[in-house]
Formats: sequence, C-alpha cells, structure tokens
Amino acid sequence: MNNSVTNTARLLWAGLRALLVLTLVTGVIYPLVVTGIAQGIFPGKANGSEIKADGKVVGSSLIGQSYNLPLKKGQETPDPDLKWFQGRPQNGLGANSVNTQYKLLLSGATNLSADSKVLVRQVKDAKAAVVKDNSVPGYTVKASQVPADAVTSSGSGLDPDISPAYADLQVHRIAEKNGLSVTQVRKLVDEHTDGRTLGFIGEPTVNVLELNIALKSLVTKS
Repeated sequence: MNNSVTNTARLLWAGLRALLVLTLVTGVIYPLVVTGIAQGIFPGKANGSEIKADGKVVGSSLIGQSYNLPLKKGQETPDPDLKWFQGRPQNGLGANSVNTQYKLLLSGATNLSADSKVLVRQVKDAKAAVVKDNSVPGYTVKASQVPADAVTSSGSGLDPDISPAYADLQVHRIAEKNGLSVTQVRKLVDEHTDGRTLGFIGEPTVNVLELNIALKSLVTKS
C-alpha cells in the first residue's frame, strides 16, 4: 500500500515537473526569444508595420483607412472626401464604433456569389460613383477605364493598397481639388508605386495611406 502511494506521488511530481518545465520553455523562454529576434531583425513588422507622420503613428501599412467627410444629419453612409486618394470599397462583415479610422469589426469578404444581385448592384453603383467623382473639367472618366479594385472589396476587406491604374484614374481629381498640377500628382503616384515582389510575384500596388501622407506634404509645400 505504501509503495503504491509512493509511486503515485512520484508520478504526480514527475508530471508536475514536466508541466513546469514545458510552461517555462514554451510559455516564457520561447516567446521571449522569438520576440527578441523579431525586434532585432524586423522591428517594423514586429510592431505592426506602423506608419508615422508628423512624429506620430497614423496607421499601419497593412490595414486600409477610410477618407470620408463627416456624416451629415440623417445620413447613414458618409461621402468620400475627394481631396484624398480613395482606397477599395469597404464591404466587410461588420462595423464598430471603436476603430473610427476603418469601421470594420471583422476581417473577411462579403461572401456574395458572382451572380448575386446584391453584388452586381454594389459594383454598378460603385462604378457610377467612381466615374462621377473622378470626372473633372477637362477630364471625363469612361466606365471602361474603371479597374476591378475600384469597385470590389478585397478578400479581407482591409486592403491598404490599390492598383496603379486606380491611382492614376484619381490623379486629375486630386490635382483639381488640391490646386496641384496633374504632372505633380502623377509623379507622386509613380514614386509610391511598388513593383512585383522579386520582379515577378504579384502585381504592382500603391499604398493609399503612404500616398496620402505624401500628398499632404506636397500640398503644404505648394
């Protein structure tokens, strides 16, 4: 009987020691080592790929932001602030009142099928808005010029980038709204266009937040 109790106590103590060691290794040492390596080699990515402007963090290069006007009385959907470059439509899964920069509660697509009447209507309405908003005196946008990313949300609903084609489509409007020349704005887009990874992976992109920060700086200097 005593031997049985002793063996049980030994097994319990052995199990407890294993639990303590594994907790220390996997719960303390490993996370600290990984965090230390990440901070040392990739500090920007480890801290959320933060973007700073005027000495403070204004967002992340991985998460899109909205550039809208304040809601008017009785208005449910805000109008876009057309002095800024606009990102992709924000048709995510939900909204919240905490993250006011980008009102999405969940990351995800709308899950609407390609033949969904709701999706078709969203795309048609978005295309009409893009044509209307970006047509300025001396420059009229055609429906055929509107790229897909201008009228559809990304799989995550949080895409921070747009295509160079969509950025270029907005150049004349940005120039007109901010008192800049088309040449100045187009140069800005070119300077903030990232090519394919390793020259062949993916597509060229333009980060909207970084582009708008550069735009604000250019307007301030002009």
